[in-house]
Amino acid sequence: MMLPANGLRILVVTKPVDFRKGHNGLAALVSNILGEKPFSGTVFIFRSKRADRLKLLYWDGTGLVMIYKRLEDHRFAWPLLKDGLMRLNSAQFEALFSGPDLQSPGHRVGSLDPGKLGRQSGL
Repeated sequence: MMLPANGLRILVVTKPVDFRKGHNGLAALVSNILGEKPFSGTVFIFRSKRADRLKLLYWDGTGLVMIYKRLEDHRFAWPLLKDGLMRLNSAQFEALFSGPDLQSPGHRVGSLDPGKLGRQSGL
């Protein structure tokens, strides 16, 4: 994983956001609603309502970088969420971004079904 490096400030936006938002919409949310600076180098993590998707927004010094991750058949193991923002360290971020714990009992690793992808994406 190329992000985040140790020492970066990592913030989880605790309320789910509209996942139709792109770079500009998420940057506006960070600035106008959260009162943070989207061009500060902080990594902002946004979650979907179903908790199966997340987006990262990060200023790398030359432009806004947005990373989108969707889990198939599973949900992210979100930390206990409170209103506002929550700070994560690099280890907590790696645990969140890696998705479900593959060693946990009852975990079923699903195969990627190309037909399912077409139905979900509207293709």
